[in-house]
Amino acid sequence: MVPGNQTQITEFILLGFSKKSEQQGPLFGLFLGMYLITVVGNLLIILAIGSDYHLHTPMYFFLSNLSFVDFCLVSTIIPKMLMNILTQNKVILYVDCLAQMHFFMVFTSLDNFLLTAMAYDRFVAICHPLHYTVIMSPRFCVLLVSLSWILSLLNSFLHSLMITRLSFCKDHEIQHFFCDLDQVLKLSCSDTLINYIFIYTAIGLLGFIPLTGIVFSYSQICCSILKIPSAGGKYKAFSTCGSHFSVVSLFYGTGFGVYICSSITQSSWKSTVASALYTVVTPMLNPFVYSLRNKDIKDALRRIIRRITFSQ
Repeated sequence: MVPGNQTQITEFILLGFSKKSEQQGPLFGLFLGMYLITVVGNLLIILAIGSDYHLHTPMYFFLSNLSFVDFCLVSTIIPKMLMNILTQNKVILYVDCLAQMHFFMVFTSLDNFLLTAMAYDRFVAICHPLHYTVIMSPRFCVLLVSLSWILSLLNSFLHSLMITRLSFCKDHEIQHFFCDLDQVLKLSCSDTLINYIFIYTAIGLLGFIPLTGIVFSYSQICCSILKIPSAGGKYKAFSTCGSHFSVVSLFYGTGFGVYICSSITQSSWKSTVASALYTVVTPMLNPFVYSLRNKDIKDALRRIIRRITFSQ
């Protein structure tokens, strides 16, 4: 690439889902609705757990952190997208794009680590119930969450730092509705080999290892449940981890869907829709999964609604 084709750009253009003006209104309404549902749902989960001392346990401590992270994840992406649709301006500044990429990677990594911590919590609760309170002590739970934050921030910071060393071509249109790392790298005129090596290394260490831990935890949980003689006992044991298993399946299922879709299709629209399922739909559905399948959460939400009703 000749030097004339390289420039230190100050902004990108997010192409989003559609260039057709008649589709912008429905898209705005759809994503505004999903954003509001996600925000309200996750904040209600946090409020329910924080206001009910019965839910001050390791499992719900991790769940409240997961809800907070999901709230932050959609707030990193959707408000900017809605603003672009509303103003008909798809420009995002380079600095803002870098910040959006950074926080998106932080919160997706945190989702991954928190789901792993929750799987370990269920493993200890079902396979080692007599040692549960000793192993899953408040100090250990805080340590797991703190370690998750440190690893996520460090991973994202290194990715962001490596992006700043790149130069970009005059073509600065991102085929996405947010600044995705892979899409930004495709616009670079510099050699991105080191970036991709680091990406695959990070996925291997920070993605594959936690997923292996989740699979191991659930294999041990299934073995323990199968040893329970009564059907009622099996159902009770499975119900304690059913919601988490559903969320794990949703998170990794849509994540693999995005990877497969981007690998086998040349359609940027299909890849964008698959990413929306992973980044927007999953955080929106998580509160419903936990509230509909979890009696403790439903009871806590009822108490909050009753309290609000009586106070008026």
